[in-house]
Amino acid sequence: MLKHVTSPWLADPDVVVPGTVRAVVRDSWSRAEQSQLDPDRMLSPLLFESSELHEYREAHPLAEMMPVIRKLLVRDADNDSGMLVAVGDAMGRLLWVEGDQGLKSRAESMMFVEGSDWSESVAGTSAPGTALALDHAIQIRRDEHYNRLVHAWSCTAVPVHDPETKAIIGVIDITGGDQAVDRHTMPLVEATAHAVETELMVSRLRSRDAASSRSAASSKFVLFNNLPSSVKNKSARATLHILGRDTALLSIGDRSIELTQRHAEIMTLLAWNRSGLSAERLSELLWGDPHATSRLRPELVRLRKLLDKFHPGIAPESKPYRLTEQVEIDAQHVVALLDRGAHRAALSAFRGTLLPDSVSPGIEDIRTEVCSHLRESLLSDASVDVLMDYANSEQGLEDLDVWHQVLKMLPAKSPKRAHVVAHVENLVELHGQ
Repeated sequence: MLKHVTSPWLADPDVVVPGTVRAVVRDSWSRAEQSQLDPDRMLSPLLFESSELHEYREAHPLAEMMPVIRKLLVRDADNDSGMLVAVGDAMGRLLWVEGDQGLKSRAESMMFVEGSDWSESVAGTSAPGTALALDHAIQIRRDEHYNRLVHAWSCTAVPVHDPETKAIIGVIDITGGDQAVDRHTMPLVEATAHAVETELMVSRLRSRDAASSRSAASSKFVLFNNLPSSVKNKSARATLHILGRDTALLSIGDRSIELTQRHAEIMTLLAWNRSGLSAERLSELLWGDPHATSRLRPELVRLRKLLDKFHPGIAPESKPYRLTEQVEIDAQHVVALLDRGAHRAALSAFRGTLLPDSVSPGIEDIRTEVCSHLRESLLSDASVDVLMDYANSEQGLEDLDVWHQVLKMLPAKSPKRAHVVAHVENLVELHGQ
């Protein structure tokens, strides 16, 4: 019985009535009580001196990912937002706390500051500490906190995992008032964590690819020998990177291989059409000619030989042509983020049009579908800051409808209006509208 924990959902503050408090919260309170934490005293100690904190942060793997987190979350947590974005390590120690400066000052009273320990074993029930304890995303609302000094606050947190070992390396948290736990917050923080994990993997692949290219420029694929054995297996996810690339990078666990544009087109079409394609239909999507099957077969033979060496089982099967192993396309990831309403994360993950030099009809159709989905989703539902980022991108720079929408959404006194008005006038003059 949790005699010292009160909650607005409880008729008797000395008794936890089954069904009135979420089980996940009740279990966390039990762990806090077992740790003999005092709910009326803040016990989140500062664990780092300023110099030690700086040195530790610089060495942490999330340090290089902070630009991603700031782009997706912190820019929306400005001085009028009533929101804080915190990033901690795997032990619950807060390394960065950014956002509304007034709120940041208020949060110091409960020791929600950089260098403090917010693990569940020290701070009790909270989003960052409990998310790490359970290894999944969680929202904690006001009185669900174990410590009474935190009852004015709400928070949402998501663990961040190493993309290779899957071990927890940190946590991303949004803290504030009730808006910190609304229905849009968790998908946004989850999408940010996923973007961070993806960017970590891409960064590592690029570094290893560059190192391998220097030592073996003639190699057709890169084998990474320094990964843990836990990821060196056939169950590793295959990812095809085609956004903003003329060729494709196919990565599976600890290995990566670059595909020619033609092979990239074939793999993209088969990954997009999971049920498979006949030889005639695949030929039509590649060359616009269903009778060009004689051109298709030699390409498939070469692709199979290459992929069988790289990763047995990933090569396309025939009758119909299909991929028996799941291959995730980075463009599909963008679409999934859009469908979840994670517009900023989707825009960040969109690295450019897919296979931009390809003239294959099927690739052009997919390219158009992805770009149109991105444009329409942002026009319909994105915040003005996200839409303005899109407007200033290669895809949106000359899109008059997008710039008109940005102008419509900007506050009347926004300092950005002058630039937007000038750009709209230039586009109108350019297009004669």
